Amino acid sequence: MPLNRRKLLKSAAAFSCSLAASPFITPVSFAATNSDNKLIVIILRGGMDALDVVQPYGDKDFYSYRNKIKIGEQAKAHDLNGFFALNNNLKGLMELWKNEQLAFAHAVATPYRDKRSHFDGQDFLENGGFEKNGNLTKNSDGWLNRMLSLLPDSKLETAFSIGHQRLLILEGMVKTSSWSPDSRLDLSDEAKRLLEQLYEGDELFSSSAKIAFELSEKIKQEKGANRKTKIATLARFCANRLKENTSIAAFSIGGFDTHRNQNANLSKALKELEVAILTLKENLGNIWNRTTILAMSEFGRTVRENGTQGTDHGTGGAMLMAGGAVRGGKIYGSWPGLSENNLYQNRDLLPTSDIRSYSAAAIRDIFKIDNSSLENIVFPNLDMDKNLKFIL
Repeated sequence: MPLNRRKLLKSAAAFSCSLAASPFITPVSFAATNSDNKLIVIILRGGMDALDVVQPYGDKDFYSYRNKIKIGEQAKAHDLNGFFALNNNLKGLMELWKNEQLAFAHAVATPYRDKRSHFDGQDFLENGGFEKNGNLTKNSDGWLNRMLSLLPDSKLETAFSIGHQRLLILEGMVKTSSWSPDSRLDLSDEAKRLLEQLYEGDELFSSSAKIAFELSEKIKQEKGANRKTKIATLARFCANRLKENTSIAAFSIGGFDTHRNQNANLSKALKELEVAILTLKENLGNIWNRTTILAMSEFGRTVRENGTQGTDHGTGGAMLMAGGAVRGGKIYGSWPGLSENNLYQNRDLLPTSDIRSYSAAAIRDIFKIDNSSLENIVFPNLDMDKNLKFIL
């Protein structure tokens, strides 16, 4: 697209949109392939406390670290397997667990260590490639985009992007579509006509405009709605795209940075995650049986609570896997224990497996990509667990 058209498009967006300082969710991105299987990746921004979400109540040391943060029976957690219990704010997912459509991988992490920066941690998680010295690869692309480069029939569905934050996981050489819903987005009739004129004669961008108008109308109808309602709208939008040509969707949910008052703040974030997953299931219909959802965070949090009834940036965390294509009803991974001698740097849950192995195993079985390509192209310098299998 010529530079002058880019400027015009930017001006049109500025004219037609009123963007809040912090959008309620980062951009949602889509990609289409020739596969009938569906993959949804949800980035849980802020560093999710795995020990609160999937509580190891069977570990005798667990209770010695948490006094103010409600855990166990006090928090009405739901037993999963006699050792782990699910946070009560995800109780709506227990039916999926019973139907073996929900699983967790515990004590997982990227190779990112020690600095505990949200920005670096999220880049490491979404880029997925590491140099042998432990540094992030120099390529500013994402592992889902590199995966698409290995699927010869992957194609651009639409191309429309507006918003404040990028979603690195789908950025790269292969074009994908993206759209950033916002709680204050408002496309006027005049703005619509302007965009239609800009897109006239361009099939790709004409399709983009239709999607923009569709989501704009939904957002306008829900002004003043709470975050859960907006996330439900986003999930329904994702489901509708996945029922068409889209094979892959990625978006993020924030609110997992729980330095203070973790009981209240984590509750809000988990309820939004629950709404997203259950809305996807409800709206995908029979496609749910071919769907895999991977929900992951940049790092975990400290084992010990801090002085403000929260937890600080940590290392080992947990991944959530859901969908009709998942071998659920299981907690995957090797549990390291919570005795002081077993903690990472005497403060964090010790990672026992690379979270990239789970992502690699999923896309290997969903999209039939070979192990060598996964270890060298999609996730550079990954030594994946080739026996790991949690997709039906």
